[in-house]
Parts: sequence; structure tokens; C-alpha cells
Amino acid sequence: MAAPAPAAAKRISHPISTSELDRRWRELRTGMAAQGIDVLVFQNNNDHMGGYVKYVTDLPAVSGYPFTVVFPADDLMTLVRMGAFGGELDMSHGNDPFHRGVKRILMTPSFASAPYTNDYDAELAAKALAPYAKGTIGLVGKFQMSAAFADHLRKTLTNARFVDATDMVDRIKVVKSPEEIDRIRETARLQDGAMRAAFAAIKPGMRDREVAAVAQYYSHCRGSEQGVYKCGSAPAGTTYGFKDWHFQNRVIQEGDQFLFLLENNGPSGYFTELGRTCVIGRATNEMKDEFAFALEARQFVLDRLKPGTPCKQIWADFNDMMRRNGRPQENRLNCHGQGYDMVERPLVRIDEPLPIQASTNIVVHPTYSHRGMMTWICDNYLIGENGPVERFHESPEEITELG
Repeated sequence: MAAPAPAAAKRISHPISTSELDRRWRELRTGMAAQGIDVLVFQNNNDHMGGYVKYVTDLPAVSGYPFTVVFPADDLMTLVRMGAFGGELDMSHGNDPFHRGVKRILMTPSFASAPYTNDYDAELAAKALAPYAKGTIGLVGKFQMSAAFADHLRKTLTNARFVDATDMVDRIKVVKSPEEIDRIRETARLQDGAMRAAFAAIKPGMRDREVAAVAQYYSHCRGSEQGVYKCGSAPAGTTYGFKDWHFQNRVIQEGDQFLFLLENNGPSGYFTELGRTCVIGRATNEMKDEFAFALEARQFVLDRLKPGTPCKQIWADFNDMMRRNGRPQENRLNCHGQGYDMVERPLVRIDEPLPIQASTNIVVHPTYSHRGMMTWICDNYLIGENGPVERFHESPEEITELG
């Protein structure tokens, strides 16, 4: 397995191998050839749900700044990124350890909060797309592109044929290689440790956000860069769930329950998702009984995560089971894939056209409120040829009592 140059390894925690990038580029170009696409265009502005550019470059989009990739079928990539007016770097020498597979970098100081810069990135992307002005251009992740960016490309490249290439890329991206699966295991181990650290630190008098900060510090010290740390404390056996930082100012009391969701990435950028409940004291019998049902509900889903199974069928079966057992039906998202995106296809719900795939990373998180309390459990699984073959997390499958 080829590794990045030593300079990259010193600056970046767990860079992906060059051989893995080569594999992705080959598969994308094979897909492009099959659909007659000359060039792909990616644009993301964050690395929570903006993993397309990371997939082809091993570089994240961050902080709301647009990061555009022009990916030809017959040439190296061009990147458009934040920088000085007229900035341009020639990378064709191939010696830069951070920009593998890149021919040049074009730069511009554009900001989403400054509307007069709307077209700046698109103007540079159009420059890179000039050789394909009469060809077929595949836009990837249109939901994540700015309207101004896509509009400018269409108005400028009037002789090109634009197609939506997102589904083609997704079907390649969601299937994980052995190297990617190892990186996903690393994220799961990191989250197991972060959950242990948070539960070891929690005590009456702390605020919810202080406990979340323990897990965030643990994770960032071990290479995590982004993610969600949702939590919430409340008297044991109540319905209050987990919330974002804005709602994490409550002071934890003796006897409280504390729900904690870790949905951060690992040192190589892959996401997993771990959710557990602890009690600063003892869990009620009702909490334990309902948690036992949540484990049964999770197993019900796991039994149906077989490659080829339509997601809408799993959704319908699960809701029928919940209805028969007097529990609330899921009306948002039953379970889903993860990778460089916190939420990656396939999504188990009524509107997902992609069926369950082998070699994917699926998080299963039955979550509901019943009998005056919120109950859940959340872990990631590797899907094999006949269904789940591995739970990535090793955290105990229980309500943790800290009394």
C-alpha cells in the first residue's frame, strides 16, 4: 500500500494512502466513461456533510469556505480555493505531498456573506472547464453547490451538456474498501474512548456542555477534526433527549439521566456515531425494560440490512413492528450510511432509491419516546454479503449507572 510522502504524514493525522486515492479515481473514471461524462465538478463548504471533495483529494472543505474540484476523465484535477486575487499554483510537477492528483490550484477571496463575490469561484471553475466547453459536465452534489455557482457555469458554458452525476458517484463512494473499513474502525475506537472519558468525568454540578467538552477534547487530541457532540441531562425516566451546544447549559443533578450522542469524525475523516445513556445514580426498572425493547428493535433492523433490500421496505417493516408493540413509529430517519459525511446514503426511509449495499458502514439508532421517557441505542455496523458482520463500536450495550 503506497503511503503519502513523509512531509504529509508529519502534518496530517492519518492521511489516506495514495493507492486508495488511485482506486477511487479509477472507479470514478470508469463510471464517467460508462455515462459519457467528460468532467465532474464537486463543490463543498464543510466536512460534516460535504465529503465529496474529501473523497477525491483527501482534503476537507471547512468553515463555510467553498472548495471546488474539477475532475476530468483525461487529466489531473484543478482545485478552486480561498486565496488572493489571481492566485495560481502549478502542481503539475507532482511533488506536492498534500495535493496528489492535482494539476493546478486557482484562488480567489470569495465569501458567502458577501454577495458581490457570488461568481468568483465559478469564474475560475469555468476557466478550468474550458477544454470541455462542448462536452458533458457532471455536477456532483447539487444540493451542496451554491445556486450562483451552478447558474454561472450554465450561463458561461452554453454549448456544454450538464448532467447530475451525484447518483453515479454515490454508488461508488458508499462502498468501502478494506483500507476505509480500517479507518472506520479507528473512528469507532476513538468514540468508545471519548464516551468512557465523558462518563468518567460526569458528576453533579457540571453543566451538560462541560461533559461534552471532555469528549471533544479527548477526540481532538486523537486526531478528530469535526463533528457533533449532542447531550442532555434531565431527571431519570423523562422524555428530554440530546441537544446541540446552544442548549447545553443545564446543571446536572444527583439522580439525573444523561444522554450523549457522539457523531464526530476520526483522524482520517470518517464518521461513526455512538449514543448511550448514563444515570447519576440508578436507572429505574421502567428505563431498563424499555431499553431491552430498544435492543430488540435494533435487532429487528439488523436482520433486514441485507444487500439488495429496498430501504423503503425496511422502513415499512420497522414501523409496522413498532405499531404492533404500541411504540411510536419512526417519521424521520431509521438508520443510514456514514463515511466522509455524517449522513451518507443509503438512508433507510420511504424515499431512498438506493438499496442496502455490501461493504457499507451503517449506523443503526432506534430512538423514541414512550411511557414518559426517551429510549435509544446507537452503534455502527459493517454490512457484509449477507447482512451485518461486525459492530464497529465496543462500548457496553447498556444504560451505565454511575451511582
